[in-house]
Amino acid sequence: MHIAAVGWIYVTLMMAITEETVVAGIMTFFLYGVLPTLIILYVGGTSRRRLRRQQQAARAMEEKTEAVPAHPTQRATEARERNDAS
Repeated sequence: MHIAAVGWIYVTLMMAITEETVVAGIMTFFLYGVLPTLIILYVGGTSRRRLRRQQQAARAMEEKTEAVPAHPTQRATEARERNDAS
């Protein structure tokens, strides 16, 4: 997708260079090139952002479940084991 974005930016840059005034060239480049490209890249990356967010939530949940013992008596057992090791 990025190669198409770079290609489109190049095309709009060439369009902007052919404009009669500098202001028209700048407006052409930003309104026909940069703005639509940013919108398309943002929309195209939505699924990746959602997947990354779900993976982070799963990792956080996994860390949270590892930190909390499965049963309240397990804490007492772990404390005893630590005291015995000391």
